[in-house]
Parts: sequence; C-alpha cells; structure tokens
Amino acid sequence: MGKLALVTGASSGIGYNLAKVFAENGFDLVIASNGDRLEKADADFKAMGVNVLAVQADLATYEGVDELWKAVESLGQPLDAAAINAGVGVGGLFAETDLEKEINLVRLNVEGTLHIAKHVVKHMVARGEGRILFTASITSEMIAPREAAYAASKAFDLTFAKSLRAELEGTGVTVTALQPGPVDTDFFHRAGMDNTQVGQEGKKDSEPYDVAKQGFDALMKGEKHVYAASLKTKMQGAVANFVPDAVKAAMHEKSAKPVH
Repeated sequence: MGKLALVTGASSGIGYNLAKVFAENGFDLVIASNGDRLEKADADFKAMGVNVLAVQADLATYEGVDELWKAVESLGQPLDAAAINAGVGVGGLFAETDLEKEINLVRLNVEGTLHIAKHVVKHMVARGEGRILFTASITSEMIAPREAAYAASKAFDLTFAKSLRAELEGTGVTVTALQPGPVDTDFFHRAGMDNTQVGQEGKKDSEPYDVAKQGFDALMKGEKHVYAASLKTKMQGAVANFVPDAVKAAMHEKSAKPVH
C-alpha cells in the first residue's frame, strides 16, 4: 500500500490544489466535498496515476463527517496525512448578514474541523505516526470587520492547531497550520464579496497552487505554521502581533467594504 492522504474541501480552490500536490508526491487520496465539482476532481487526480476515493458529504453535519470517516476506514489503510481544509466565508456587516449562513459557517469551519480532527488524531496517535494540516487564515490573527464570524472561526482553527500540536509532542504526530491571505479562488464570490476591494483585487495576491505547495512543504517538514503564499501575506503575518487592533480593523474594513 502506498501513502494515503485525506483532503477535505477538495473539489476546488486551495483544497483541490492540496490534493493535487499530494498526488504529485505519490499519495493516494481520499477527497471530500459537498460541491458539484467533486466528480471532476476525482477524474483529474485518477488521471495522475493515484488511487482516489471521492466522498460527497456535508461536513457541516455530524452525519456527513461520520460518513467520510467510515469511508476512510473502509480502505483498511493507514492514514499518513490529513489536510482539514473545508470551510466557507460570509461577508458583510454582522447586523445585516444572514444568521443561517453564519451558523452553517460555524458548523463547517469549527464543529466540522473539530469532529474530523477527533477521528484523525485518534487514528494517528494509535499508530504513532501522521501529519495534520489545518487551513486557518491570515485573518485568524486580524481584527476583521465585515467578516466577523469568519475571522472568529479561523481564530479557533489556528488556536486549536497550535494547542493540538503541543499536546501531540512526542507521539509521532505533527500539526501544521496553513495561513493563507487572499487567494484567487471562488471564496469571495461564495462569501458575497465580489464587490469589495479584496474580492476584486486582493485575491490576485496568491495563486491557490502556490498556497497549497507551501502548505504541503511545511507539513512535510513538520513546521508549526506557514503564511502563504504572497510576500504581502508573509509580511502581514510577521507584524500582526505588533500592529494595534484599531489599525488592523481599519485596514480590513477598507478591503472588505463594498467599493460601489
């Protein structure tokens, strides 16, 4: 049996490219998504010569996560790496945004992440080996008006990843946090932010493949986290703890508010 990697949110964007990089490095794949592009992703990765199991599941639900993990277990193969990446955003002023969309965001970005991680960690600790990558965000260290619920969810993901890494020291299991800035994917469209500066221009800062490659490389090296992929994102990460909250809030407000 070859090496096996699990990638969630793998039908598009950063998740698709994470799965692609794993495949390029000889990993067989379990890919999961609730999106309509999963079938194409499945075919793309199989064409790269690796074994692929595609699981259509809503990871914002308890049942969806259980369905995914049962599929992983059905292979009877050790899981070498897991990229827990699935997530959504909601843009706009909290007083005006849709509550159901934000509850779904929390269920996917927080509850789904936690639930999948519980299965993955138990599996890897039992075998004394494994690598876990959590997709957080540069926003997890920012003050983010107009993306308040999203930023809070990614702050959870980042703190969870760092705390879990400390817990797992000495077990043979490593944890890495991937912290991208704006990336050229459909994230901002799905978040209702097409008419914002970050949705129109900011996402051009990074290509999803570059983000995925830097995330994979950091994971393989066992690094704590990586800011990816543009120089601008890396600089923002480097100074995040030194910039006053009011300044960070003003910067994010400018990029996230409608431009017309």
